[in-house]
Amino acid sequence: MRILRLLQLIMVAALFLAAADVYRIKFDSTRQAEHLTKLRDAVRRERDAIAALRAEWSELDAPHRIQALAQRHLPLKPIETSQYDTLDHLPERPLDIVPPGTADPIGAIIETQPDAALPTGSIAPPLNSR
Repeated sequence: MRILRLLQLIMVAALFLAAADVYRIKFDSTRQAEHLTKLRDAVRRERDAIAALRAEWSELDAPHRIQALAQRHLPLKPIETSQYDTLDHLPERPLDIVPPGTADPIGAIIETQPDAALPTGSIAPPLNSR
């Protein structure tokens, strides 16, 4: 009889623990569902904000608006045919400071300078070195 009573108490305790565990699982799932709902609302708000910003950008980026702003704020004039010239009137190409094929172009520029012996233009050699 005593063993049967002890077994019944163990079963009742196990049922209480199982009920508590089921309640905890239900509470966690409800909390996770609420969190998911909040995240979905946040995603929807962000998508709406992105759509509004894209609409505003397309309005600001419209070619007719930019053209009107350019005409209002920039002193540009249309290109005239007299502004074009033939290729034989172009100036000559400037001479290369660095010979082609040089491994160190910056070093070649420094070596061709008149004061190549000075490390910098602001440091002169000492006048009296004893």
